[in-house]
Amino acid sequence: MHNIGMTDLLDRAVTAARNLPPEAQDEIARVVLMMATDEEPVYVLTAEEKASLAKSREQSQRGEYATDEQVRAVWTKHGL
Repeated sequence: MHNIGMTDLLDRAVTAARNLPPEAQDEIARVVLMMATDEEPVYVLTAEEKASLAKSREQSQRGEYATDEQVRAVWTKHGL
Protein backbone atom coordinates (compact mmCIF):
# COMPACT_ATOMS: atom_id res chain seq x y z
CA MET A 1 0.00 0.00 0.00
CA HIS A 2 1.49 3.31 -1.11
CA ASN A 3 0.72 6.81 0.03
CA ILE A 4 -0.64 9.12 -2.66
CA GLY A 5 2.13 11.17 -4.20
CA MET A 6 4.96 9.28 -2.48
CA THR A 7 7.57 7.57 -4.65
CA ASP A 8 8.45 3.95 -3.99
CA LEU A 9 11.89 4.99 -2.77
CA LEU A 10 10.50 7.55 -0.30
CA ASP A 11 7.91 5.03 0.88
CA ARG A 12 10.69 2.49 1.54
CA ALA A 13 12.75 5.11 3.36
CA VAL A 14 9.85 6.08 5.63
CA THR A 15 9.14 2.43 6.36
CA ALA A 16 12.80 1.86 7.27
CA ALA A 17 12.87 5.00 9.44
CA ARG A 18 9.92 3.75 11.49
CA ASN A 19 12.16 0.96 12.81
CA LEU A 20 14.86 3.34 14.07
CA PRO A 21 15.15 4.76 17.60
CA PRO A 22 13.22 8.02 18.19
CA GLU A 23 16.39 10.16 18.15
CA ALA A 24 17.33 8.87 14.68
CA GLN A 25 13.76 9.39 13.45
CA ASP A 26 13.85 13.00 14.65
CA GLU A 27 17.18 13.61 12.91
CA ILE A 28 15.82 12.21 9.65
CA ALA A 29 12.68 14.33 10.03
CA ARG A 30 14.77 17.50 10.51
CA VAL A 31 16.72 16.79 7.33
CA VAL A 32 13.58 16.05 5.32
CA LEU A 33 11.83 19.19 6.60
CA MET A 34 14.89 21.29 5.83
CA MET A 35 15.01 19.93 2.28
CA ALA A 36 11.27 19.99 1.60
CA THR A 37 10.38 23.36 3.17
CA ASP A 38 11.83 26.75 3.93
CA GLU A 39 12.19 25.80 7.59
CA GLU A 40 15.43 26.69 9.26
CA PRO A 41 17.33 23.75 10.70
CA VAL A 42 16.67 23.08 14.37
CA TYR A 43 19.70 22.24 16.46
CA VAL A 44 19.05 20.02 19.45
CA LEU A 45 21.54 20.30 22.29
CA THR A 46 23.20 17.14 23.58
CA ALA A 47 22.96 16.30 27.27
CA GLU A 48 26.54 17.59 27.74
CA GLU A 49 25.73 20.86 25.97
CA LYS A 50 22.59 21.33 28.08
CA ALA A 51 24.59 20.77 31.27
CA SER A 52 27.30 23.19 30.14
CA LEU A 53 24.70 25.84 29.29
CA ALA A 54 22.98 25.40 32.66
CA LYS A 55 26.32 25.74 34.43
CA SER A 56 27.13 28.92 32.47
CA ARG A 57 23.74 30.44 33.30
CA GLU A 58 24.20 29.69 37.00
CA GLN A 59 27.67 31.27 36.95
CA SER A 60 26.29 34.33 35.17
CA GLN A 61 23.49 34.72 37.71
CA ARG A 62 26.10 34.69 40.47
CA GLY A 63 28.15 37.31 38.59
CA GLU A 64 30.97 34.88 37.91
CA TYR A 65 32.63 35.80 34.61
CA ALA A 66 35.97 34.94 33.05
CA THR A 67 38.77 37.38 33.77
CA ASP A 68 40.52 39.19 30.93
CA GLU A 69 43.53 36.94 31.52
CA GLN A 70 41.40 33.79 31.19
CA VAL A 71 39.84 35.06 27.97
CA ARG A 72 43.27 35.90 26.51
CA ALA A 73 44.49 32.40 27.45
CA VAL A 74 41.62 30.80 25.52
CA TRP A 75 42.25 33.05 22.50
CA THR A 76 45.95 32.18 22.59
CA LYS A 77 45.16 28.47 22.86
CA HIS A 78 43.10 28.70 19.66
CA GLY A 79 45.56 30.96 17.82
CA LEU A 80 43.42 34.09 17.99
